[in-house]
Amino acid sequence: MIPKSFIEDLIARVDIVELIQRYVPLKKAGANYAACCPFHNEKSPSFTVSPNKQFYHCFGCGAHGTAISFLMEYAGLGFVDAVKDLAQQMGLEVPDDGAVTLDAPARESQRSLLEVMKTAMNFYRRELKTSPRAIGYLKKRGLSGEIAARFGIGYAPDGWQALQAVFPKYDEPALAEAGMVISNEAGRRYDRFRDRIMFPILDGKGNVIAFGGRILDAGEPKYLNSPETPLFEKGRELYGLPQARVAIRETGTVIVVEGYMDVVALAQFGVGNAVATLGTATTPTHVQKLLRQADHLVFCFDGDKAGRKAARRALEASLPQLADDKLVSFLFLPEEHDPDSFVRANGAQAFQDAAKNATPLGRFLLDTLAEDCDLATAEGRAKMVFVAKEMIPKISAPVLRLQLIRELAFAAQLSPEEVTSALGLAQAERSKKTYTRSEGRGKFRAPLQPRARVTPLESKLLRALLSRPELGERLPLGLIEQLPDTPERGALVAIVDAGEDGSLLGAPLGAWIEHFRGTPHETSLALAMRSIEEGLIADESVEAYLVDALHELELAHVVAEITRLSAQPDQLLQQEGKQRLTELFARRKALSETKTAA
Repeated sequence: MIPKSFIEDLIARVDIVELIQRYVPLKKAGANYAACCPFHNEKSPSFTVSPNKQFYHCFGCGAHGTAISFLMEYAGLGFVDAVKDLAQQMGLEVPDDGAVTLDAPARESQRSLLEVMKTAMNFYRRELKTSPRAIGYLKKRGLSGEIAARFGIGYAPDGWQALQAVFPKYDEPALAEAGMVISNEAGRRYDRFRDRIMFPILDGKGNVIAFGGRILDAGEPKYLNSPETPLFEKGRELYGLPQARVAIRETGTVIVVEGYMDVVALAQFGVGNAVATLGTATTPTHVQKLLRQADHLVFCFDGDKAGRKAARRALEASLPQLADDKLVSFLFLPEEHDPDSFVRANGAQAFQDAAKNATPLGRFLLDTLAEDCDLATAEGRAKMVFVAKEMIPKISAPVLRLQLIRELAFAAQLSPEEVTSALGLAQAERSKKTYTRSEGRGKFRAPLQPRARVTPLESKLLRALLSRPELGERLPLGLIEQLPDTPERGALVAIVDAGEDGSLLGAPLGAWIEHFRGTPHETSLALAMRSIEEGLIADESVEAYLVDALHELELAHVVAEITRLSAQPDQLLQQEGKQRLTELFARRKALSETKTAA
């Protein structure tokens, strides 16, 4: 686990404007910078970056966060990878509390491997231009030069040691470590890829980390992939994701297909939001990465037996990654088609329409559970519930799981409570205290039970304190703790406690936000931050805003105490109580007059 103190220090050191400028062209706009939002399609800029707060916010789609959040959302990185990437840019070593980190020699080795892959890609691209046979193959498949260039497609010539033309030291270890050469039993080296169309595989930063090679004529294997290397892990990477990011954001949908050529052919026809797994089944990591990028994930498979089998694996990989505000669907093409042939025969609109109307995961799951089960018999219905025990408990979206339990109960002619018990789940799903939901730009913890109404006063105090955390010393905790027990009150107390620690004083707002990442206060702070960025409190009036809120707080406390004392029978109210009431009425009048004057 990365220490919070390191993350806070990292955010304090980073220039968020410089970071985002590498990906999005920013223009000065007063104290901040502005651009068209990279997370949704818009014509006029509504995306702002604050160098003082180390925070970005979009007034259009609500995207917001720190430099770490930006890398997670824009580059599709996980939290740890985003922190490590940012730290590397700042020349810092990430303390991983026992986890393995790259020392200087390892980092140099990684750079060497990346250089090998980049050199190989450039070589293959040059070779494509000189090979009429390879060019003819791509033209026959309907690909333009523009699409070939966009995906960096090349050609590996039919020679045993063609790479020697760009790697004079053909025996250097990096070539073998990167998976570009193989040694036979006699120790003689030769190129792994020969006479193949080459598809570079990029990581989230645009580095070439592997290749997929397709044979031009008949032969086996039709596709040959790079082996796993220090740069490349098949279960984590997806082909075409960097090229698809813009289209994914614009459509809110990502389509997963099975082959490199499917991705490229769809892009050629204007369907730019497709990616492919890399010669392996869909993994939970794939699903997690894609659901960070889009609200709708569509798996596209051939309609044959093999396609159904692959869909079943994708279904199982998806279950632990689901969220109630995300949609996962399954598109099965006619048996005579793959995505490449379908889009050529029917056009891009027909393919997009088919993706929109794909079978939702819940329906596909129930259909899968019912396979080979005769629901007209008790035995068949029992078998369906038995099979469900391996799948439904893995669903991480609580409302979807509850819905599917009810549908399963209806099909099995049981009550939801009986199915819940048979599946080995807690008897009362509603007793769960928390659930995880995806709120646009990251994971938050939010209560499942009905929460108390958030009063304007609590929101006002939280906005003021988040704008100027050092003002926390002015907050009377005794009064704060008498407010309703809401997440906003908990966040207020947490900010005061963090300020008393002293480590965050003077830190930019982004560091405070990161301090509370992964805590129960994250959602409340995100909502308050959005209100601040949307102008509900101006920087120059924060103190006045807080004073006004504190007046409201004290007035609420005074009114509550007056109500409590006034409710007592007059004969039970002692002289001290009556005197206290007189003082309270006077204080209420003074506070009300102060508020009116303000």
